[in-house]
Amino acid sequence: MEDRAQWGTRAGFILAAIGSAVGLGNIWRFPAVAYENGGGAFFIPYLFALLTAGIPILIMEFTMGHKYRGSAPMTLNKVSRKSEFIGWWAVVVAFIISTYYSVIVAWAVSYSVFSLNLSWGSDTEGFLFGEYLQLADTPGTFGGLVPGVVIPLALIWLLVLGILFKGVKKGIEIANRIMIPLLLIIFLIIVIRAVTLPGAMAGLDEFFKPDFTQILSPKVWVAAYGQIFFSMSIAFAIMITYASYLPKKSDITNNAFITGFSNSSFELLAGIGVFSILGFMAQQQGVPISEVVSGGVGLAFVVFPAIINEFPAFKELFGFLFFASLILAGLSSLMSIIETYISGISDKFGISRSKSVIFGGGLAALVSLLYATRGGLYFLDTVDYFINNFGVAALGLVEVILIAWVLRKLKEFKDHANAISDIQLGAWWTISLGVITPLVLGFMMFGLLKDNILREFDTETGNYEGYSDMFVLYVGWGAAIAALAIGIIFGLIKWKKSKEVE
Repeated sequence: MEDRAQWGTRAGFILAAIGSAVGLGNIWRFPAVAYENGGGAFFIPYLFALLTAGIPILIMEFTMGHKYRGSAPMTLNKVSRKSEFIGWWAVVVAFIISTYYSVIVAWAVSYSVFSLNLSWGSDTEGFLFGEYLQLADTPGTFGGLVPGVVIPLALIWLLVLGILFKGVKKGIEIANRIMIPLLLIIFLIIVIRAVTLPGAMAGLDEFFKPDFTQILSPKVWVAAYGQIFFSMSIAFAIMITYASYLPKKSDITNNAFITGFSNSSFELLAGIGVFSILGFMAQQQGVPISEVVSGGVGLAFVVFPAIINEFPAFKELFGFLFFASLILAGLSSLMSIIETYISGISDKFGISRSKSVIFGGGLAALVSLLYATRGGLYFLDTVDYFINNFGVAALGLVEVILIAWVLRKLKEFKDHANAISDIQLGAWWTISLGVITPLVLGFMMFGLLKDNILREFDTETGNYEGYSDMFVLYVGWGAAIAALAIGIIFGLIKWKKSKEVE
């Protein structure tokens, strides 16, 4: 008998998976990464990475969730009792990410209000760090809560936890059915306006102009795999959890291809919109486009408000639409991230979904207040860097090596997916997961470890962002190591009898 929650429709599941994959990184990370790594030529390694890592891992995780019908810890326990800690490691990484991701969405809420009268003024950088975040001078100090961040943060948590209270079909599915089409409509309006701005074509030319000499650089290939990895919600419990709610007859491979290509299509759309607008800004300021290219928080909350100030008409409207798109992309991803630990807690301890939402979501909301302090941006920046690179990327490497090399489960998973899917898996999938992905991720991890450990001893470059040794050790490495340690501890706890894993 099937007692696990289920998606109402296949479209509901696909929209939720796309909603999870399409997040803030698609809008503010991809355009800058593509530009810095060969422009139009970057799409060759990017597509190769999508087909040899992104979609294959997505199929693997969809298959695991569908086959074992449980949260990531329960699924990994059923794969092998000794590997349950990997599921918990992924869940803790998701928990940590949700605590600061929610804060960035809260900033977008504030900025959507600021855009109505352009209250950020002409000095957008000074406004963000000075007036809005009231940023402390020294990393590591708290400096008290910032009301302008706490209020929208509380609203975000109330909204998301309210949706998750409703469950999979009535909560997550309905929310994504509203948010994802709305996000696409809003972003299309922004892109259509962007490409008609003066200087837009110069921006697009700069974005798409291929520099084929860069394709020979390993750095570019690592950037392509990194972008695919961080933008598709793979390897940190989300897709396993979402797939566990699928009906028994579900086309796994088709769903994975639709999700993967939808995510990449949105990234391309974001690149067109962002570089059209950057081309406009460069023309307005009379500088080369290379001088206005930015990514991350700086692009969204410093560069874009400055660009909106220069818009020829309807500045307030397009400012509002841009930050509304960030809110929608952020909310759909945040929901999926929180769902991983709600599902894991409920499965492990045999408690109801509502109790799991209150306990897991409530604890995350409290922890998120750390990033709403005057020193919050320093904590956020450092935790994000280390938890992504030494949490998500490391998890992907361990997960693929475990399934492909240690437990040799690829054939079993391939047979399970092929039995219910239109697109049949063959040698491409096995070689991608067994050889290409582990080698590339291994190379990535080696480079990251080497760079970050050598920084400790290099007086010229110093630590990440020049932060002090103690701050990087306790906040950065501390978060990454704590995620693994807590995962191991949770893996040792016995399952509640009502949810005992057979």
